[in-house]
Amino acid sequence: MRPRVPWMNEVDDAILEFFQALRAPGTGAVAMTPGGVHYNIVERAGASSKSRSTFSRRMSDLADAGLLEIVDDDRSFYIITDLGIGYLEGTVDRDEIPDPRA
Repeated sequence: MRPRVPWMNEVDDAILEFFQALRAPGTGAVAMTPGGVHYNIVERAGASSKSRSTFSRRMSDLADAGLLEIVDDDRSFYIITDLGIGYLEGTVDRDEIPDPRA
């Protein structure tokens, strides 16, 4: 199991793992809104009971840390970054991931 970054929690891992699962070889990252991610993780998969606002806040933090990227500011669409994939695959040292609250 990969070591979790100290400021991260289980919602962050669920969000990143969801985005990773959406990546199809040769097609790149799929863009999703916090509402869409929340719906799929909470309503469809039942993998969390956190609120939509929690997902929105955590996705913003993940973007500030470079694990997600906002690709449409007006509509809040996010994609996973190479750093996010590296974190999930364990190829990025957790010290390389900045604390967005610092």
